[in-house]
Amino acid sequence: MTENPIAPPIWVDTPQNLTKMVDDLLNCEQVAVDTESNSLFAYREQVCLIQFSTNTLDYLVDPLALTDLSALAPLFASHRIEKIFHAAEYDLICLKRDFHFEFHHIFDTMQAARILGRKKIGLGDVLEEEFGVKLEKRYQRANWGERPLSPAMLSYARLDTHYLIPLRNRLAEELKRKGLMPLAQEDFEYLAQNTAPNPEPQPLNAWKVSGGKDLTPQQHAILQALIEYRDQQARLANLPPFKVLPNEVLIHLAETAPQTTEDLYHLHLLSPVQWRRHATGVVHAIRSGLHTAPPPRNSNHRPDEDVMERLEVLKEWRKKTARQMGVESDVILPRSILEKIAFSPPACLTDLDTLLKEFPWRREKFGHQIWKILQKRE
Repeated sequence: MTENPIAPPIWVDTPQNLTKMVDDLLNCEQVAVDTESNSLFAYREQVCLIQFSTNTLDYLVDPLALTDLSALAPLFASHRIEKIFHAAEYDLICLKRDFHFEFHHIFDTMQAARILGRKKIGLGDVLEEEFGVKLEKRYQRANWGERPLSPAMLSYARLDTHYLIPLRNRLAEELKRKGLMPLAQEDFEYLAQNTAPNPEPQPLNAWKVSGGKDLTPQQHAILQALIEYRDQQARLANLPPFKVLPNEVLIHLAETAPQTTEDLYHLHLLSPVQWRRHATGVVHAIRSGLHTAPPPRNSNHRPDEDVMERLEVLKEWRKKTARQMGVESDVILPRSILEKIAFSPPACLTDLDTLLKEFPWRREKFGHQIWKILQKRE
């Protein structure tokens, strides 16, 4: 992969080693960061590994062995030290959720690539294009909560950050050349400040289950009872709900509604293991669903025509501008801001400035265009 072999990463699983690592990181101007979680293997996912790279060293931090990671807070909150991520949003969600860290001064190499109009923006594609490095994609779905981690998993994890600093520098140079660094920086700051941790897991609403739109209201009531039973079992087993019973099985059960274990058995919907664990509970949930009302549907109140017309006109402007810049539409203006403008149209340019206050580059570049579009509709 490279001409010179890479030194082994430093495994950090004691408070002493954590302190030593943090002392090193706090003396750097740039630190690359990534996380690995166990979302496919646990009811409540958690960060199972945090990777850091400097210009000279790679660190792998084990949050499962360390009970206190507060020493990392000054690093993440620092306005001086740049934290470099690839696809930062998910990492920020997880780190805020599990450790309540505050973030400033980040650089997202994926967003930088999007702003530059790159078509392939996955880390594997970018590293192969820039450095000739190939990542083993299969480890993206590995169980990072297991211990010990295999040498191959450790190697994969360290490569997620090892090249991020030189990658950042190449992308930053191109952003500066094209006059797009201010645009990237406002996206990075918005990400750092507005990415919120996910709420606690809750059972799905039956009306939102993919593949269940043709069920009757009573079948939706049965499906909801089955979903709540599955969620309870998933919590007890610390498994993702889909690993207890997949959605397609629950939909078939809601459609057929077997009311005895014998009826359930003859449907052949459950594996032998699922049968032993869940036959009685499934039948009980179905009986309960037969005697309850369906869950409430979320209101899909359609906005009035003026709002929809404004939104369509703004979308058309955004799409045209994106084509001119050679980027995806949401690089021009995030959908959430587009909808804010459509739903609460500014009465004057000052109001528009307020709506775009977190996007100064876009306000300067596109503010008058947006205002003219809105004025034409009045």
